Amino acid sequence: MCLINFQYRQHPHYKLVVAANRDEFYGRPALQAHFWEDHPEILAGRDLSQMGTWLGVTKSGRFAALTNFRDPSLPETGKISRGALVRDYLASDSNPENFLKALEPDAYTGFNVLLGDTEKLFYYNNLQQEIVDVSPGIHGLSNHFLNTPWPKVVKGKSRLESYLDNTPEADPDDLFELLLDAEQAADPHLPVTGVGLEFERILSPIFIKTPDYGTRSATVLLVDYENNITFAERTYEKGEFSLQNIFRF
Repeated sequence: MCLINFQYRQHPHYKLVVAANRDEFYGRPALQAHFWEDHPEILAGRDLSQMGTWLGVTKSGRFAALTNFRDPSLPETGKISRGALVRDYLASDSNPENFLKALEPDAYTGFNVLLGDTEKLFYYNNLQQEIVDVSPGIHGLSNHFLNTPWPKVVKGKSRLESYLDNTPEADPDDLFELLLDAEQAADPHLPVTGVGLEFERILSPIFIKTPDYGTRSATVLLVDYENNITFAERTYEKGEFSLQNIFRF
């Protein structure tokens, strides 16, 4: 995932609302969200290169989502795929805090992760290595730390908050629309992450489209206070809408 905007325990109807885009090279094979044959309780897309995932839930209400930490100086070789972390948490029965305490953070390339169950939600990254109990409110996570004010994070949080403030029952289609904004940020507002100005521009929108890299899928997750889950996913082929799946349980 490259942008995860979410509301946690602030809305009167939903304890968790997630609106997230996954950006990846078009050539990396993946499956759309489905209940996995090898772990039937997991609902998630799947990276067919390393068999992990970027965002998923379980039938028992566990939730996990991941972004990479953008820093070209961080080592990539000899590390475990980040997607394995999400997969392993969803497949486990450990509570999220204990799972993070047992983690070997240096075994992975740079990551941010959100892990939760029906009671708690935690944020963690393997640079600061601090387990953060997520506070109620509107939050945003891209490829830096939680709530770092990158333009896409600020815009996404603002639009999500405005929508939820005026919406007693959220419509996934409305949230998908919020994730389609392809406007690039102005140069003075761009972060400096070591990838060069032109690439910073390309990566700055909420929705990314280039000839070989961009937003591959979008996910909307709604969890109410009775733990009813709506999980909706849209898939894109080179920036164009391909299909939509929705699951409720």
